[in-house]
Amino acid sequence: MTSAPADRAFDAVLCDLDNVIRFYDTAPLAALERAAGLPEGTTADIGYAPETDLPLLLGRITPDAWVESIAAGLTERVGAERAHELGRALEDAPFRADEEVVALLRRARTHVPLVLVTNATLRLDADLALLGLTDLADAVVSSAVEQVAKPDPAIYRIAAERAGVPVERCLFVDDRQENVDAAAALGMTNALYREPDDLRRALGPCAEEAVVAHEP
Repeated sequence: MTSAPADRAFDAVLCDLDNVIRFYDTAPLAALERAAGLPEGTTADIGYAPETDLPLLLGRITPDAWVESIAAGLTERVGAERAHELGRALEDAPFRADEEVVALLRRARTHVPLVLVTNATLRLDADLALLGLTDLADAVVSSAVEQVAKPDPAIYRIAAERAGVPVERCLFVDDRQENVDAAAALGMTNALYREPDDLRRALGPCAEEAVVAHEP
């Protein structure tokens, strides 16, 4: 790591995973919804409703139990078999990493510690391995492991502690306004993510390629 410039507002980067680094392909699920006569997004609306989603993100239920909860919310509309098919399609949606974002974060990590802080399931380690990102960050703070989820201030404090810097010296990046607002309330520098340029601007010089000094 390089020493911190006097004008840099942060000494660590805390970054969300989903919809910043990882993106899901919802096209297969959307096709199933159309075939079932449902508006696109219906399954996700049920699956990501707090009463359905939060127990999963806090590690209190398994992904299979989450699928059952989704199916229960759809059965009256499409029947049990199709409801389970839709729930499983949401759980098994394929995903990819945004390589531009990954490259920016790898550059930032040559300057400051990087911690992933994410509302995730107990499958997070396996998912990071599938993405080839097990070495991306210095630490990973998962809601399912810590049993506390964003925007609870506790998870931000845990992430700052893992980074080894005070909370007010962290840059927090997330795609959800309520999560960014919670970070700001703790005194963190923050960035609401919509596209890679948002991250690049927030990182500033930390987004630049590291310069390697060579001996003459």
